[in-house]
Amino acid sequence: MSNKKETPVDIVALVLEHDRKNLAAIDRAVADGRINEEAAAYLRILYSDGMKWLREVFYFLGRCFGAPKAPVMRYDYETDTAIDAPMKIADINPLEPYLVQHRLDGDPMRNQFFASGAGHKIFLAVSSIVTVIVGAQKNINRSLDKITGKYYAKYVSEVVDTVYQVIASHDREASARAISEKIKKKLLEKYNSTPSETILSIIGSGHEKIAVNLVRALDQVRRPRMRLQDVWRVKCLFDLVPQARTFIERVQEMMPERILSVRDSFYDMENPRNYRDAKLIINIGTDGLIVPMEIICQVRTFFDFEQQTHKHYEIARATTGTKSMGVEQMVANTHESGVREYNLLVCRCLEDLLERIGWNIIYSHGLNMSLFDGFPKSCTMHYPEKMVDTIMDKLDNAIENEVFRIDFAPATLSQVQEADIFHFMARFILVAAMPYPGGDWGVPSDTLAGKLFNFVMKEVQRYYKK
Repeated sequence: MSNKKETPVDIVALVLEHDRKNLAAIDRAVADGRINEEAAAYLRILYSDGMKWLREVFYFLGRCFGAPKAPVMRYDYETDTAIDAPMKIADINPLEPYLVQHRLDGDPMRNQFFASGAGHKIFLAVSSIVTVIVGAQKNINRSLDKITGKYYAKYVSEVVDTVYQVIASHDREASARAISEKIKKKLLEKYNSTPSETILSIIGSGHEKIAVNLVRALDQVRRPRMRLQDVWRVKCLFDLVPQARTFIERVQEMMPERILSVRDSFYDMENPRNYRDAKLIINIGTDGLIVPMEIICQVRTFFDFEQQTHKHYEIARATTGTKSMGVEQMVANTHESGVREYNLLVCRCLEDLLERIGWNIIYSHGLNMSLFDGFPKSCTMHYPEKMVDTIMDKLDNAIENEVFRIDFAPATLSQVQEADIFHFMARFILVAAMPYPGGDWGVPSDTLAGKLFNFVMKEVQRYYKK
């Protein structure tokens, strides 16, 4: 058995060498005409000083979550799992992804849902722990492919649409269409993210009056390089949607000047793939530099189903080299299954809450307060108030007609007390559950919790079908 010790890796030197290779790849892309100097300047910011930007990622996570609550583990992209190999701070670098567990302070779900084992053993059904996956720096070649590929194609499409709209508002549609086609053909010949001069030369004389409006409109189209926002990226996994929204609101309150964009798709039923998550783009740049970091907020249930969709795409690429319509439908079905599985979890939580209503009534007797006050936390990212009011009015009618009633309370309840209980439960459903487009699915309705869940979610569907 050898006693030879492994030579310690100089992480800083390793990252500096990687920075050098990144910059060389960017210079080659300029020399080859793949990108222009404008895009290169932006990429050089994102792909130099790797350790500096990683420290900014640390700073952000530290402000949001505090110190890790468990050992930091290496992460394997291929299997989407943590590797049982704890990392020291000195080992962490932008070339390797890692996984870390944090706690979400101010979690509106904290200690609300649990299961009891034998004797005094308690198991949390919903945890305040957030699993954070810190991705490695995106490979420079993948970023170049995106900027010159799908991002550039999208940019050209938006430029062409902009030109068409401006010209069509001042001229015949046929003329606008013909000019737009010429511009599209020209822009697809070579990467060009400053096309105003080229476009003005194509439209020629006779359009001087619209030149100013056209240039202004083109300036509003986001450049391909600015669409690259995931060179630095983090994924946060929560048990329930309200936890993710609490985190997002906390970031908005703590560092509003750092937020570049927020997109919340937990309620999105328009997405054909039925994909549900939220995305924040945070600026981790310093000294006036814009360095975006992508933060994906997802629920654990959906993350598990996401792994299945990755396998579907891998199979499709291996057989056809692209995403076939059949695979797209398979992915949509898988995501819909994720929505259903998640909503079953919400319904189980609802049953836990209903079981404890009686205890709540006993303990709050004479105190003129509820043990559930402040839960679920009021959230600004919610359904329209008009819709919520409509659902609550219909719920009141159902309570009055004894469609919903509490039979297990330790004391006789007035209709007002019962209404308070069911309003509370309905609010929990609205902040926690994900809506689904199909009207032919619901949770098992053999329990009061299931019956109430289906009632609320069908009203959500009815509202959006108007």
